Amino acid sequence: MKFENKTVIVTGGGTGIGKKTAQRFFEEGANVIINGRREDVLNQTALEIDPSGKRVLAVSGDISLPETSKKLVQAAVEAFGGVDVLVNNTGKFVPAPMLEHTPEDLQSYLDTIVKGTFYPSQAVVPEMKKRGGGAIVNTGSMWALQAVESTPSSAYSAAMAGRHALTRNMAVELAGDNIRVNAVAPAVVETPIYNSFMTEKEVAEVLPTFNAFHPIGRNGTPADVAEAILFLASDSATWVTGIVMPLDGGVTARLR
Repeated sequence: MKFENKTVIVTGGGTGIGKKTAQRFFEEGANVIINGRREDVLNQTALEIDPSGKRVLAVSGDISLPETSKKLVQAAVEAFGGVDVLVNNTGKFVPAPMLEHTPEDLQSYLDTIVKGTFYPSQAVVPEMKKRGGGAIVNTGSMWALQAVESTPSSAYSAAMAGRHALTRNMAVELAGDNIRVNAVAPAVVETPIYNSFMTEKEVAEVLPTFNAFHPIGRNGTPADVAEAILFLASDSATWVTGIVMPLDGGVTARLR
């Protein structure tokens, strides 16, 4: 098992990509701490992944607040002795024209995505140094690399571009401490995030229309993203740092 005796923190870990990523780390032997705002969802996810309750812990809280990240790291240290991997996976995606975004709306993207990368990373680095290194993997977005006319998302794209920039800057800054920092940039992945602005019926009708958007012929799944995250966090990628990996079924290859 690739992550036996390792401890992993996954933010946005209650559903979708985060949930699948937490499950895969657990299956590969890791102890896992998951974070999100909805305590009931987190607790349910933790028990689904690990019915024993011994190796998957749920720590709820607003990741835009520094104290939440401190609480996450404290829980990891107290329960499992330290932190080896951090997955910054928080996100918000509600397509809207730029002129319709309010100041509060824009701030919510920056809170969820930019602060939700910066503060957890700050909190884990001292503990990773104690372990001789570690890995941070950020869930970025193809929308930060390429505008998509059918889904106007200027605030989301700007925040995700910030996450990509943090990836590269942290990779250079932390390389001397043997802490690698990378990101994945998915295209359309079928997760519950679309239910935040569409009904179940609309999701069932709209998402299949994006299959052809990807040259490979289908939308992504949480498992597709989780496997890439595990690779970047693993010893198989020990010479990989500072990359933003397109994970998009070929979309950006066609657009370039």
